[in-house]
Amino acid sequence: MVTLPVPPARRTGAMLALLAFAQFIVAVDYNIVFVALPEIGSALGFSTRSLQWVVSAYAVAFGGFLLFGGRAVDRLGARRVFVLGLTVFGLSCLLGGFAESPALLVAARAIQGLGAALLTPATLALIHTRFAEGPERTKGLALWGAAGSGGLAAGALLGGVLTQAWGWEWVLFVLVPLALLAAVAAPAVLAPDARTAPDRDGFDAFGALLATVGSSLLVLGLVSGPEAGWGTLRGAGSIVAGAVVLAVFVLVEKRAKGPLVPLRLFRNRSLVTAILIILVFQSALGGSYYIFTNYLQGVLGYDALEAGLAFVPLTVISMGASLKLAGAMLGRLGPRTTLFLGMTANGAGMVALAVAMSADASFWHLVPGLVVWGVGGGVTFPAMFACAASGVAPQEAGIASALASTSQQIGGAAGLALLVAVATAGTAGDTGAAPAVAEVADGLRGAMWIGGAASAVGGLLAFSLRKPRTAAGPDGIGSGTRTETGGDARSVSL
Repeated sequence: MVTLPVPPARRTGAMLALLAFAQFIVAVDYNIVFVALPEIGSALGFSTRSLQWVVSAYAVAFGGFLLFGGRAVDRLGARRVFVLGLTVFGLSCLLGGFAESPALLVAARAIQGLGAALLTPATLALIHTRFAEGPERTKGLALWGAAGSGGLAAGALLGGVLTQAWGWEWVLFVLVPLALLAAVAAPAVLAPDARTAPDRDGFDAFGALLATVGSSLLVLGLVSGPEAGWGTLRGAGSIVAGAVVLAVFVLVEKRAKGPLVPLRLFRNRSLVTAILIILVFQSALGGSYYIFTNYLQGVLGYDALEAGLAFVPLTVISMGASLKLAGAMLGRLGPRTTLFLGMTANGAGMVALAVAMSADASFWHLVPGLVVWGVGGGVTFPAMFACAASGVAPQEAGIASALASTSQQIGGAAGLALLVAVATAGTAGDTGAAPAVAEVADGLRGAMWIGGAASAVGGLLAFSLRKPRTAAGPDGIGSGTRTETGGDARSVSL
């Protein structure tokens, strides 16, 4: 049994602020590099084909090391890994900002992805173990989700402003003090990690290697397919190889004494359902952000700063829905209904946006779809991660969070690949000439339609969750008064 420290009331606010700030940093990085890519390419001499590795190197390392990071959290302690992840993330941003060659920048971005793969499960594990399941945890996840939404908008805005004012290097330099400041503050804000009994089974090094290689190959194939071709070794070849390695990983885990991923976790219906919903949700969301950005710049002619500003309504609404609606809906309606309504609204907003995405639309035509999309996404995001944590023992919170986050990364890569393929399917003419703006708009609109439909249909997965018991708790997850298994030694009213 692991006894976790109970945070005093005066520390709770500072803890929530720090964990939300860490999520904000990771979310900022998601968008901040995109608008700087043209200048990076010309400054460092990237080819048109190799420039995408500024983004892909980060995505592959992030997705590939998440399971390793999650188990490191469970073995070493969430606070220790949280500080380590922030430090690695900040120093790699510094290295990338000083890069003078494509190889060094790509390597720095891969190390940055490793830092994010340590930081993300550590942040989620701290929320899951330092806050009781119920209203406390839901509040933490809501603030975490809102910080992520704010970070996405801030990334788009900062990327345009910093690149235009001081150069591409500053899209990386700006993250250095943020990450290192959070790392320095963590020991004072977060309670020490709980002491655990020594694990006689040791660390599953072979399983960690298989999980990292398999996940990395899978993400590599998904992000490379649209650019290298699906029939190439780097496209379909990487996906097949990744699937085979992950299949071997499962066989190894069945026999391991101290497995990297305890397979009994997959008997937790809430966790499995959350993983599937996250996969569908992020497939629609990740690709749709890219599609909408291309529509604004490629069809409507917005510059980088204007495109960033166009995301502000979506982001503000999403943050408000996470903070104000998600917890209330979980308490009154339970997770099944909350996730179904959230995913349906998310999809409906994307479809409404697709309807408005003509070649000559004004921004005001787009606002209704952005508002509905923001409400749906803001409700869904914290709700699905609350489900992922339900019923998971604190000593396995890290790996459970990593499984959910891995699903998020794979879903984002798969969704981007699919929606880009749909968007460009009708624009490749035989003459090689650039497609007409109307053709581009039609392709992007069709891709947004598919993303919205997938999100709405994916909401049906929520009904695979068990129905809430009669004495359902404030977040609709769990019931009665009980002491969490291996938990914080408190009687928690759920």
